[in-house]
Amino acid sequence: MKNAVDKTNAMRALDRAHADYSGVTFLPEGKEISSEDAPTGVEAAAMMGVPHERVFKTLVTVGKSLAHYVFVIPVAHELDLKKAARAVGEKSVDMVRSKELFPLTGYVHGGCSPLGMKKQFVTVLDASARTLDNIYFSAGRIGVQISTSPTELAKALRFTYADLLKEN
Repeated sequence: MKNAVDKTNAMRALDRAHADYSGVTFLPEGKEISSEDAPTGVEAAAMMGVPHERVFKTLVTVGKSLAHYVFVIPVAHELDLKKAARAVGEKSVDMVRSKELFPLTGYVHGGCSPLGMKKQFVTVLDASARTLDNIYFSAGRIGVQISTSPTELAKALRFTYADLLKEN
Protein backbone atom coordinates (compact mmCIF):
# COMPACT_ATOMS: atom_id res chain seq x y z
CA MET A 1 0.00 0.00 0.00
CA LYS A 2 1.40 3.38 -0.99
CA ASN A 3 -0.29 5.39 1.76
CA ALA A 4 -2.76 5.22 4.61
CA VAL A 5 -5.11 7.94 3.38
CA ASP A 6 -8.02 7.77 0.95
CA LYS A 7 -6.87 8.13 -2.66
CA THR A 8 -7.26 11.49 -4.35
CA ASN A 9 -7.20 12.28 -8.07
CA ALA A 10 -3.59 13.40 -7.66
CA MET A 11 -2.63 10.06 -6.10
CA ARG A 12 -4.46 8.15 -8.81
CA ALA A 13 -2.45 10.09 -11.43
CA LEU A 14 0.78 9.01 -9.72
CA ASP A 15 -0.49 5.42 -9.53
CA ARG A 16 -1.25 5.40 -13.28
CA ALA A 17 2.29 6.62 -13.95
CA HIS A 18 3.76 3.94 -11.62
CA ALA A 19 5.41 6.72 -9.60
CA ASP A 20 6.66 6.15 -6.08
CA TYR A 21 5.05 8.44 -3.47
CA SER A 22 3.40 8.46 -0.09
CA GLY A 23 0.34 10.27 1.20
CA VAL A 24 0.71 12.23 4.40
CA THR A 25 -2.19 13.55 6.44
CA PHE A 26 -1.65 16.27 9.03
CA LEU A 27 -5.13 16.81 10.45
CA PRO A 28 -6.57 14.73 13.29
CA GLU A 29 -8.45 11.68 12.01
CA GLY A 30 -11.98 12.50 10.89
CA LYS A 31 -11.47 16.27 11.10
CA GLU A 32 -12.70 18.16 8.06
CA ILE A 33 -11.69 21.74 7.49
CA SER A 34 -12.93 24.47 5.15
CA SER A 35 -10.67 26.37 2.79
CA GLU A 36 -11.20 29.50 4.92
CA ASP A 37 -9.81 27.66 7.97
CA ALA A 38 -7.05 25.74 6.19
CA PRO A 39 -3.61 26.07 7.75
CA THR A 40 -0.98 27.97 5.82
CA GLY A 41 1.69 25.97 4.06
CA VAL A 42 4.22 26.86 6.75
CA GLU A 43 1.76 25.71 9.43
CA ALA A 44 1.13 22.48 7.50
CA ALA A 45 4.88 21.85 7.29
CA ALA A 46 5.18 22.29 11.07
CA MET A 47 2.21 19.97 11.65
CA MET A 48 3.95 17.30 9.54
CA GLY A 49 7.34 17.92 11.16
CA VAL A 50 8.86 18.70 7.76
CA PRO A 51 11.18 21.62 6.91
CA HIS A 52 9.04 24.22 5.13
CA GLU A 53 11.62 24.43 2.32
CA ARG A 54 10.42 20.98 1.18
CA VAL A 55 6.71 21.86 1.17
CA PHE A 56 5.36 23.46 -2.00
CA LYS A 57 2.12 25.27 -2.80
CA THR A 58 0.24 25.18 -6.08
CA LEU A 59 -0.74 28.53 -7.58
CA VAL A 60 -2.99 28.93 -10.61
CA THR A 61 -2.69 31.98 -12.83
CA VAL A 62 -4.14 33.41 -15.99
CA GLY A 63 -1.98 35.04 -18.63
CA LYS A 64 -2.62 38.10 -20.78
CA SER A 65 -3.49 35.60 -23.55
CA LEU A 66 -6.19 34.15 -21.20
CA ALA A 67 -4.30 30.83 -21.01
CA HIS A 68 -3.96 29.34 -17.53
CA TYR A 69 -0.70 28.30 -15.88
CA VAL A 70 0.24 26.42 -12.72
CA PHE A 71 3.23 27.40 -10.61
CA VAL A 72 4.53 25.25 -7.75
CA ILE A 73 6.68 27.12 -5.24
CA PRO A 74 7.92 26.71 -1.64
CA VAL A 75 5.19 27.61 0.85
CA ALA A 76 7.19 30.30 2.67
CA HIS A 77 7.72 32.34 -0.51
CA GLU A 78 5.72 34.52 -2.86
CA LEU A 79 5.42 34.06 -6.60
CA ASP A 80 7.12 36.78 -8.63
CA LEU A 81 4.50 37.39 -11.32
CA LYS A 82 7.03 38.91 -13.73
CA LYS A 83 9.34 35.90 -13.45
CA ALA A 84 6.33 33.60 -13.81
CA ALA A 85 5.17 35.37 -16.97
CA ARG A 86 8.67 35.15 -18.45
CA ALA A 87 8.82 31.43 -17.64
CA VAL A 88 5.73 30.74 -19.76
CA GLY A 89 6.30 33.32 -22.50
CA GLU A 90 3.48 35.67 -21.45
CA LYS A 91 3.52 39.46 -21.17
CA SER A 92 1.94 39.14 -17.73
CA VAL A 93 0.13 36.70 -15.46
CA ASP A 94 -2.31 37.28 -12.62
CA MET A 95 -3.50 35.00 -9.88
CA VAL A 96 -6.83 33.25 -10.51
CA ARG A 97 -9.44 34.44 -8.01
CA SER A 98 -10.35 31.97 -5.30
CA LYS A 99 -13.95 31.66 -6.49
CA GLU A 100 -12.73 30.71 -10.00
CA LEU A 101 -10.38 27.99 -8.75
CA PHE A 102 -12.86 25.15 -8.22
CA PRO A 103 -14.72 25.47 -11.56
CA LEU A 104 -11.37 25.68 -13.37
CA THR A 105 -9.38 22.96 -11.57
CA GLY A 106 -11.79 20.91 -9.47
CA TYR A 107 -9.82 21.91 -6.36
CA VAL A 108 -10.55 24.38 -3.56
CA HIS A 109 -8.19 27.01 -2.19
CA GLY A 110 -5.90 25.29 0.32
CA GLY A 111 -6.25 21.91 -1.38
CA CYS A 112 -5.07 22.55 -4.93
CA SER A 113 -2.69 19.99 -6.41
CA PRO A 114 -0.72 20.27 -9.66
CA LEU A 115 -1.92 16.72 -10.43
CA GLY A 116 -5.47 15.61 -11.22
CA MET A 117 -6.90 18.93 -12.32
CA LYS A 118 -9.93 18.95 -14.64
CA LYS A 119 -7.52 20.01 -17.40
CA GLN A 120 -3.74 19.83 -17.40
CA PHE A 121 -2.21 23.29 -17.66
CA VAL A 122 1.37 24.28 -18.40
CA THR A 123 3.13 23.71 -15.07
CA VAL A 124 6.36 25.22 -13.75
CA LEU A 125 8.15 24.18 -10.56
CA ASP A 126 10.43 26.59 -8.79
CA ALA A 127 14.06 25.79 -9.52
CA SER A 128 14.68 25.08 -5.82
CA ALA A 129 12.79 21.77 -6.21
CA ARG A 130 15.47 20.52 -8.60
CA THR A 131 17.99 20.26 -5.75
CA LEU A 132 15.67 18.35 -3.38
CA ASP A 133 15.42 14.58 -3.23
CA ASN A 134 11.89 14.80 -1.84
CA ILE A 135 9.13 17.42 -1.91
CA TYR A 136 5.63 17.70 -0.46
CA PHE A 137 2.63 19.25 -2.18
CA SER A 138 -1.14 19.08 -1.83
CA ALA A 139 -2.77 15.78 -2.67
CA GLY A 140 -5.92 17.67 -3.68
CA ARG A 141 -7.61 17.65 -0.29
CA ILE A 142 -7.05 20.01 2.62
CA GLY A 143 -4.96 18.20 5.21
CA VAL A 144 -3.41 15.67 2.82
CA GLN A 145 -0.01 16.03 1.16
CA ILE A 146 1.94 13.93 -1.30
CA SER A 147 5.59 13.20 -0.63
CA THR A 148 7.67 12.27 -3.67
CA SER A 149 10.80 13.19 -5.58
CA PRO A 150 10.71 15.57 -8.53
CA THR A 151 11.92 12.65 -10.66
CA GLU A 152 8.92 10.53 -9.66
CA LEU A 153 6.57 13.50 -10.10
CA ALA A 154 7.86 13.86 -13.68
CA LYS A 155 6.44 10.41 -14.45
CA ALA A 156 2.92 11.79 -13.96
CA LEU A 157 3.25 15.51 -14.72
CA ARG A 158 4.93 17.48 -17.47
CA PHE A 159 6.67 20.47 -15.98
CA THR A 160 9.66 22.72 -16.38
CA TYR A 161 11.83 24.45 -13.80
CA ALA A 162 12.31 28.21 -13.46
CA ASP A 163 13.32 30.77 -10.86
CA LEU A 164 9.89 31.95 -9.69
CA LEU A 165 10.40 33.51 -6.27
CA LYS A 166 10.11 37.14 -5.23
CA GLU A 167 13.32 38.50 -3.81
CA ASN A 168 13.07 39.46 -0.15
